Amino acid sequence: MDQSHVLIVTFPAQGHINPALQFAQRLIKMGIRVTFATSVFAINRMTKTSGASPKGLNFAPFSDGYDDGFRPKTIDAKEYMSGVARQGSNALRDAIQSSSENGCPVTCLVYTLLLPWASTVAREFHVPSGLLWIQPATVLGIYYYYFHGYEEEIKKADVSNPTWSVQFPGLPLLKAKELPSFILPSNDPIYSFALPTFKAQIEMLDNEEKPNILVNTFEALEPKALKAIEKYKMIPIGPLAPMDPNDTSFGGDLFKKTKDYREWLDSKDPNSVIYVSFGSLLTLPKKQMEELASGLLKTGRPFLWVIRAKEEGQEEKEEDKLSCMEELEEKGMIVPWCSQLEVLNHHSLGCFLTHCGWNSTLESIVSGAPVVAFPYWTDQGTNAKLIEDVWKTGIRVRPSGQDEEEGGGSIVKSDEIVRCIEMVMDGGENGMTLRKNVKKMKELGREAMEEGGSSEKNLKAFLAEAGKMM
Repeated sequence: MDQSHVLIVTFPAQGHINPALQFAQRLIKMGIRVTFATSVFAINRMTKTSGASPKGLNFAPFSDGYDDGFRPKTIDAKEYMSGVARQGSNALRDAIQSSSENGCPVTCLVYTLLLPWASTVAREFHVPSGLLWIQPATVLGIYYYYFHGYEEEIKKADVSNPTWSVQFPGLPLLKAKELPSFILPSNDPIYSFALPTFKAQIEMLDNEEKPNILVNTFEALEPKALKAIEKYKMIPIGPLAPMDPNDTSFGGDLFKKTKDYREWLDSKDPNSVIYVSFGSLLTLPKKQMEELASGLLKTGRPFLWVIRAKEEGQEEKEEDKLSCMEELEEKGMIVPWCSQLEVLNHHSLGCFLTHCGWNSTLESIVSGAPVVAFPYWTDQGTNAKLIEDVWKTGIRVRPSGQDEEEGGGSIVKSDEIVRCIEMVMDGGENGMTLRKNVKKMKELGREAMEEGGSSEKNLKAFLAEAGKMM
């Protein structure tokens, strides 16, 4: 095991980098050498916010053509993905060759989704590889069956029809808006590159005999979904979420600037605070932000709302400012960043209003925090389905219709937001059941990651198998 050297390559988006870093840290703790490959910009941001490279981690940066940052709405995404494939492949080749020349050959290559070319590089050098699937096993099952017999049915789906549903083998019954947005006819054209990339990934896996897929989940969370694809060996190794709420290693400068939220939380009653965060990428339309602000104020409860600061060099326009900002700052607290795990584990936390990104979903589970699910795109609708109907650890908001001013997108009204918050925060039967369910999942998730736990054993078995193949 001491001779193992794992090369990890991840797509340069925060939702991919975070679980890949957690995976890297698990390997380092096992005494394994790790090289981490992603874009120059992502690595610069990591080292800037943490103040230093994570201990024991070697970097293999590559330029994706946008070393000052990638902004999806201003860049040709297909051209970008082509550049990532070209530069990333070269970086992996260089890392594998130099490692071999330096006497510490790469014994395994692990890559996250949207990077099917990584396994091609691994085959060139006869290095065992595995896909690190950073979404739930349920979502992998959906993509698999979409490309294996269900594509035409879903292409013809009437997304606006609430009665339409589809049943994939081994998965829950899913309505249109519970499917990943990339496979829906209404998918944003900006992200039209995503579905062909997933198709290439599935085709590549299909060409392998029983391919290994490391899934960021645990056995008790998705027992059926992990067995839904007979041709794949899905290996649960999660939750790849930090377990220590005081871990701010990747908060750095932002943590120093916003630490006063801790004192604010300390001053609040137990189970009283609504924590609101929509992740590192999603920006809600202005009208939806206004409805959300109105809903928070209507609850009369304290709230901590993360509203990301504008990118460097960008100024906030007057029309973008919330109309009730003064009242919001008086009744709650608005910050550009916070240590999410610290907040979720704080005694004052009452519920987590989240976009249901998979990383945030897992963090809510390992923290035992009940959820108000506010999904928007990609896998979030599926995750919200699991939260409400399968695990019963939260409540989903229901959009009330289309809004012409925001390009026809669905808007969740303030009263609906209040309804869901009150259902979760209520001390009655509903709220108590949700808290009981999420507490049980928290215990099971932490058990899976402990020494001798199912996820820990699965990871060791995968690494041992990879070592034998070298």
